Amino acid sequence: MSYTTTVKEEICTQKNSKSEAIAELSAYIRNNSTITKDKVIMTTENQFIVGRIQERIKDLYQVSLLVETIDNVNFSKKELYQMTLKEQKDSILQDLGILDENQKYLETVPNYIVGANEEIRAYLRGVFLGTGSVNDPKKSRYHLELLINEPQESVFVQKLLNLFDLNAKILNRDKGYMIYMKEAEKISDFLKILGTNKSVLYYEDVRVYRDQKNKTNRLNNMEQANIDKVIQNASEQLEDIEVIEENDGLMLLGEKAKLVVEYRKKYPESSLKELAEIISIETNKPITKSGLNHRFHKIKDLANKFRKMKQKKESE
Repeated sequence: MSYTTTVKEEICTQKNSKSEAIAELSAYIRNNSTITKDKVIMTTENQFIVGRIQERIKDLYQVSLLVETIDNVNFSKKELYQMTLKEQKDSILQDLGILDENQKYLETVPNYIVGANEEIRAYLRGVFLGTGSVNDPKKSRYHLELLINEPQESVFVQKLLNLFDLNAKILNRDKGYMIYMKEAEKISDFLKILGTNKSVLYYEDVRVYRDQKNKTNRLNNMEQANIDKVIQNASEQLEDIEVIEENDGLMLLGEKAKLVVEYRKKYPESSLKELAEIISIETNKPITKSGLNHRFHKIKDLANKFRKMKQKKESE
């Protein structure tokens, strides 16, 4: 079972007030139905949603839906459930704010449908039941989307989402409009708005685990990068020392620099900080990392002079 299905089935277990039921049903039919002159047709793969819509219609209007199974043309193995509303169709759609008193389609949702915070949440639940999907947080990317057919409705739903500071965005698609969120924290907040507490706990557990894992990986990468840098620096210092020794140039170094040469050869894989601590302890003469680095610069300068002399001789 997909994570989207889990979220939708949890929504279907929730109880709500009459005004919330109207808002949820209004959003579902507005965004997941075909309205003809004499009927409303809704389809879904989810049996829990069928039960939810049947219950809402029955409780609010004492009307029964005709429910049938039909083949899924989208190459899915799952059958589709088709719900058909005929009885009191016009009066129900008018009550749900989908048709006006002249039975004309209302492109904008009436204010009374989403007049309170809980009704807004219920409307968003209806939209998600009808058109929503959300990636399992275990997958590679965080993504939640709502596919809306009508432009006015897409802008309206985006506005409702952003009342909760969800940073929802819209993309124009060939078949309608996609409202989407890609920020893990915002998606989690949206699931909280839907009231799907179990789904939120699962989402947060996986998100925290992923974030911690990514943080550990970043730290490991940084540590490896530091190790690589230490090895590279030590290798270059040893090369400088080798050049000086090949040219019998150690006598040109001061006593402090000679001491550094001795300890670098003795501890070829130590960082500057570690080498400074070793020298300080073993010689009882404190030296800082900065001081040690200064002496290695003198060693490099001398080695580079020998390199230039060699290049000059080779070119003559």
